[in-house]
Amino acid sequence: MSRAFTREIDDAPPPPVPERQISAARNLVTPSGARQIEQAIATLSQQIEASGDSDVLAALKRDLRYWHARHASMEIVEPSRTPAVVMFGTHVTIKRGGKTKPLHIVGEDEADPAAGAIAWTSPLARALEGASAGDVVEFEAAGRQEEIVVLSVTGASR
Repeated sequence: MSRAFTREIDDAPPPPVPERQISAARNLVTPSGARQIEQAIATLSQQIEASGDSDVLAALKRDLRYWHARHASMEIVEPSRTPAVVMFGTHVTIKRGGKTKPLHIVGEDEADPAAGAIAWTSPLARALEGASAGDVVEFEAAGRQEEIVVLSVTGASR
């Protein structure tokens, strides 16, 4: 191989930072989620002003475009204080696989499954939607059917 080809490749600018994928689903957010989006925009704006590294700057600007798009499309949903069924914004306690687990149904950008906050678009949240305390929900996970018992459904505490 000619050295000329190697040098051209070595001298080529790095590829652009790929855009973050934006969900096609409605951008439902809790009031807390709206504050998180606004905080992300403020933090990224400060980081952009302070950054001198062009590679880091490109990634920060990409993230800022993402959060601006999410801010522009967000639909703030005030969670019910006394819900009768599982819906966006509710806290639900389930029994799955013999274990009790509290969940909070939130917007996609607010989701933190390890902390029990699941996106309203997730398969589990979709399966639980409309269920009330005492209901048994059939849920398919990893190719097998599971029964999930809804123990309680509560609203937002303010």
